[in-house]
Amino acid sequence: MTATRLDFGILLVLACQEFVAELRAELAREFDDQGPSDGYVLRSLGARPMTTSELAERLHMSKQGAGQIVEDMERRGYVERRPDPSDRRARLLHLSERGRDALAAARRFHQRYERRLVREHGRAAVETVRALLGDMAGVEPDTDPRFRPMYL
Repeated sequence: MTATRLDFGILLVLACQEFVAELRAELAREFDDQGPSDGYVLRSLGARPMTTSELAERLHMSKQGAGQIVEDMERRGYVERRPDPSDRRARLLHLSERGRDALAAARRFHQRYERRLVREHGRAAVETVRALLGDMAGVEPDTDPRFRPMYL
């Protein structure tokens, strides 16, 4: 009799869901109103202020969709709009103090999570998984500028 194995893709999805569930539980202690897209916006704006159009492009979504997310995050105090000093017609999105605090809390969680994996599975195993995921994603996270906002 052969052992039944979960499909690799299902394991990836389950692992991601577990990571996100732990992250949200951790952040909910201080930021109990986080939305499902907030992390992507926080990381993007943490790299640099940008317009809603630039954010939409970075997140691969419509300008209208990004605008709705930004309006909601602005209402909840994570994002601020300020005039663009180089274009009086444009408004740049900035992280508010609360947004910067939420981003810092998420980054701390990411670091603790990885340290826990290293303790439980060893540095070599974690580095192997990191390399495998980078290969699967088809990117060079250390050099691809799209990933700068994702750096810890």
